[in-house]
Amino acid sequence: MYNLLKGKKGLIFGALNDKSLAWKVAEKAYEEGAEFVLTNTPVSMRFGEIHELAAKCNTIVVPADATNVKDLENLLDKTMEHFGGKIDFILHSVAMSLNVRKGRNYDNLDYGYLNKTLDISAISFHKLLQAAKKKDAINKWGSVVALSYVAAQKTLYRYNDMADAKAMLESIARSFGYIYGREKKIRVNTISQSPTMTTAGSGVKGIDGLMDFTERMSPLGNATADEFANFCITLFSDLTKKVTMQNLYHDGGFSSMGMSLRAMTMYNQALDNPVEPENYDD
Repeated sequence: MYNLLKGKKGLIFGALNDKSLAWKVAEKAYEEGAEFVLTNTPVSMRFGEIHELAAKCNTIVVPADATNVKDLENLLDKTMEHFGGKIDFILHSVAMSLNVRKGRNYDNLDYGYLNKTLDISAISFHKLLQAAKKKDAINKWGSVVALSYVAAQKTLYRYNDMADAKAMLESIARSFGYIYGREKKIRVNTISQSPTMTTAGSGVKGIDGLMDFTERMSPLGNATADEFANFCITLFSDLTKKVTMQNLYHDGGFSSMGMSLRAMTMYNQALDNPVEPENYDD
């Protein structure tokens, strides 16, 4: 423990259970001296274990739909009321694709589902930042972090319309980061994490193969959920006061690789017994 967040107060979205990245961040933030309010949708709260986390971290839970501006405004009001003033950091760990859940391929999207994907996974971030700015809810030199993925820059098999959402999320971080930094000295960044076996991730078809591939491609190996939490804490701390408008890769070097020796070795072995897929999906 380094007391990196001693005296700081925050708001953490998206903790569902102990496999959630947001859960790991909350535990680490508490360990580093922070106080924070937890939030998730009412539906997620019924199926998750967030109240156990709240008890462990001596805090409260305020339900909120991240796509609903009135909910977000109420959440910010309740958070500031709880602390008696402004906060210092926010984690936005909110994402969902109905097209992925329903097995709709990228060339056969349901556009109603797509709109919901974008609203939940990206536009909610803008709504949160806009509400926070209007309420002047974040202290000077505060930090806001959202969770992205390398599929915003590179096409990854089966990532589907979530790639579009992550690209929009990163754009919002840059655009709002400029305004928030210029006017309030508040920094806004996204973290592009390695594929991680969270509750949401474990439900994605082919996640085991993806994690094996990125592990072989990354010189340092995949970043774990605990390592993600450590990195996130540094972005909430005063050690990164001049880092803003960035998408920061936390993936063991995967995002900079073309081909690794380990991956090439496996590929060469596969050439001895090639198997072509009978049909394609995304």
